Amino acid sequence: MKRFLYPMVLLAGVLILASCEKDEVKKVGNPVIESKTEFTSAHFGDSLEFTVNVSDAEVPLSTVKAQLFFSEEMVSETVIRTKTNGDYSGKIYVPYYANIPNGTATLKLVLQNISQTITEEQYDLALTRPDFPYLTLVASDKEYRLERTDLYEYTLDEQLPAKVSGYLKAPAVGDQGNELTFGWEDDAIVEGSTNNIPFSNSSSGQYAITFNTFDYHASPFIIAYAINGTVMQRVDDEHFRLDASYAQDEELIIDGIEDLDNWWIDPDFIKKDDQGKFFFVPQSGNYRITADFSLKYFAVEALHNGEPASLRDDGTGAVWIIGDGIGKPSFATNMVGWNTDKALCLSPIGNKKYQVTVVAGTNVKTDDINFKFFHQKGWGGEFTTQITTTSDLIFIGTGDNGRDPGNLGIVEGQSLEEGATYVLTLDLSAGNDHAVLSVEKL
Repeated sequence: MKRFLYPMVLLAGVLILASCEKDEVKKVGNPVIESKTEFTSAHFGDSLEFTVNVSDAEVPLSTVKAQLFFSEEMVSETVIRTKTNGDYSGKIYVPYYANIPNGTATLKLVLQNISQTITEEQYDLALTRPDFPYLTLVASDKEYRLERTDLYEYTLDEQLPAKVSGYLKAPAVGDQGNELTFGWEDDAIVEGSTNNIPFSNSSSGQYAITFNTFDYHASPFIIAYAINGTVMQRVDDEHFRLDASYAQDEELIIDGIEDLDNWWIDPDFIKKDDQGKFFFVPQSGNYRITADFSLKYFAVEALHNGEPASLRDDGTGAVWIIGDGIGKPSFATNMVGWNTDKALCLSPIGNKKYQVTVVAGTNVKTDDINFKFFHQKGWGGEFTTQITTTSDLIFIGTGDNGRDPGNLGIVEGQSLEEGATYVLTLDLSAGNDHAVLSVEKL
């Protein structure tokens, strides 16, 4: 065996050497680059134009690159194919970032031929932030002008509605400047977006909208949508929500909604007394209250560990409605249907009872319903054969009486009285397998 060892080692060395020589690219040629543009200064947000003359007398060229560096980080690059010797022109974008002070960047021009031989030129480029003469707030219905009040500071101060959603637009500054936009992304203002920024005040009237083009600080953002002093979190322009613990009959102090008198108040969850005060109706526990500004009502859902609650084996927790013919604040504007995202949470009133209050012709159809009760906000557990009722207005489907098992319908020849209020109560005190539905007309 030993006599074969030396030839094998020698052969391996030859193969490795051949492989290295094959992988090594022989760099030849003499690429020459000459800038025809004088690089001295630019603004953040500029498209910096340049012209270069490139040549290689020996080897065809491949590319010329313009690269911009902030410190050691390359922040922008333009690549131009160079098929022949000659002049080439292009632009490289100078990014506009928040909190970057005026300073000196590095611009590199890199010429490469097809054998990967490279020539590089490097220039110091003084960068300054543009001093915009004004900004424009582009809202859906009109445009507002923010005047320059100080370096980087811009203000709109006039009679305004409580909510002014729009993006900001800055005019081009200088011969190589670009129009810049500032919009809303991931709960912050960023350059380059046209998503609406949710400027908002506690009420309409005379107030100021401000924006700083250096650090992107802006105001005002609503801090007055609050319940019992706790600020509601923004979901989007039309929805704000708050997850919190509430006690039954606790007073709810709702701040910041100037037209609250025009909102529909769900009597299953919130009671309004003669003095205009609000009180929490369900049993004590954790709930999510969502203020829906498009429909002008509060959607309330029972929670468990920060998520929509489900029905437990002992009959506590939550029960949900999914199906047709019902919706809050009305079925005309917000029908639940079979969209589980829109499932309605029944109010847990205690003693393993759950209720939903509806006005016929508004929250529920008078003569055509087809919804059922579920164990969760979504598909899964549901009440089918486990539910009974003695109501002479609403029947429970069995699968052969015009409704699927557990689905509710209006008894043939009957209808709910237009404008009348009905309370549907699901009683689970005898167990989840012995649910009883009662229907009471108030």
